[in-house]
Amino acid sequence: LGNTVLHILVLQPNKTFACHMYSLILSYDRNKDGPGSLELIPNNEGLTPFKLAGVEGNTVMFQYLMQKRKHNIWSFGPVTTVLYDLTEIDSWAEDQSFLELIVSTKKREARQILDLTPVKELVSLKWNMYGRPYFCFLALFYILYMVCFTMCCVYRPLKPRTGNRTNSRDNTIYVQKMLQESYLTYEDELRLVGELITVIGAVVILVLEIPDIIRVGAAKYFGQTILGGPFHIIVITYACMILVTMVMRLTSTNGEVVPMSFALVLGWCNVMYFARGFQMLGPFTIMIQKMIFGDLMRFCWLMAVVILGFASAFYIIFQTENPENLGQFYNYPMSLFTTFELFLTIIDGPANYDVDLPFMYSVVYFAFAIIATLLMLNLLIAMMGDTHWRVAHERDELWRAQVVATTVMLERKLPRCLWPRSGICGREYGLGDRWYLRIEDRVDPNKQKMMRYTEAFKAQDRDTYDKGLEKLEINRDILYKKEPSALSVSRSTSRTSSHRGWEILRRNT
Repeated sequence: LGNTVLHILVLQPNKTFACHMYSLILSYDRNKDGPGSLELIPNNEGLTPFKLAGVEGNTVMFQYLMQKRKHNIWSFGPVTTVLYDLTEIDSWAEDQSFLELIVSTKKREARQILDLTPVKELVSLKWNMYGRPYFCFLALFYILYMVCFTMCCVYRPLKPRTGNRTNSRDNTIYVQKMLQESYLTYEDELRLVGELITVIGAVVILVLEIPDIIRVGAAKYFGQTILGGPFHIIVITYACMILVTMVMRLTSTNGEVVPMSFALVLGWCNVMYFARGFQMLGPFTIMIQKMIFGDLMRFCWLMAVVILGFASAFYIIFQTENPENLGQFYNYPMSLFTTFELFLTIIDGPANYDVDLPFMYSVVYFAFAIIATLLMLNLLIAMMGDTHWRVAHERDELWRAQVVATTVMLERKLPRCLWPRSGICGREYGLGDRWYLRIEDRVDPNKQKMMRYTEAFKAQDRDTYDKGLEKLEINRDILYKKEPSALSVSRSTSRTSSHRGWEILRRNT
């Protein structure tokens, strides 16, 4: 019951009341420092009160709980050394990481916790010491891997075509070699080494990705743009295409160019994932994901309807014409492709002035140009511009969230010997087996002085405020007697305690 009340208090809108009641309930906890503490009991979703405060973006409750966990070591003047307890914060050996919960939640307020102490310092320490070097090395290794795969595709085994052409439009001069003919020369053996590296890389990708899908769930794993969800789809599809190409090569099945071409496009597009390691490029990957899976997906439904309708009309119009003079619409699939090119203004309207064009072609093409080029393309530009404006306001916040997600991912994937635990063990300070982060807080003396002045103003008698205000009002009457509108504020409104305090503060300044 006590643990349930603690979870309810984290969700309360009245933060001050929730903090006081939280302390009151914990004062009756007998196992306050033991494993059976109320603060360490999770709810049905596996969240303790501390993690729930982070997921809900309750910054007040989070700071209150962190103040209870810190230990002041020493202070000298404005500098104070503080140890912050990293229990439930550090993602080391945690099944449900606090940092991963923050970046995966849909609430924007939760990402503000990444700017608070000690989360900000912990992420900065991990990223600068281990995350950034490992991530840059991984990016370089992946680019070299893709270069190896591309060279294997460019020099794939082909031989001249020996059969006769059965169609005048058939333009094929090379065909795929059989398996027995593919690995005979020294160049073939060298290509075989690259192909084995490519296949091993695809298997490693699947081995690393599948456990995370099972642990997190497919919807959450692929649906979060900050976690790189769309890029996970791309890299898994790429690995599957590599394995399909391998099977087709081993069975000497024609048509390996289809999965091979898909793998090349997906593999090189996945290089954009590594842009999140740089502050200049990281927010643009989020922007591209939101445009593709948001604006572009909705726009494609409208584009498909328009292309299907006008392509059918163009095909019917040119169905009775000679395809040698107007070959852009000689069959229905070619009509769809030509209409798609016209929609994106890649080509101009097909017209052969040596022959007579059907009258309906001019009418239909005029309507198509108005709807497609003038209306729908400008609609897409406006939608993408709105998305760019929204993401641009959150670019720094999104990049920090990307850094956190990348750091947690690397910490889970890499062996423990390459990523030691961050922080200081509490045994060095007699604080048990928990781990702490040492931070030096520097207090601004001018800020403290201003706070003392403010407290002194609040403690003074009300009569002193009234006398001071009367003198100020007399001076105002003298200086601004030509502007009576400036004194339109009622006397009762100006006599509030906060207003009086600020007036005297301005006067003394």
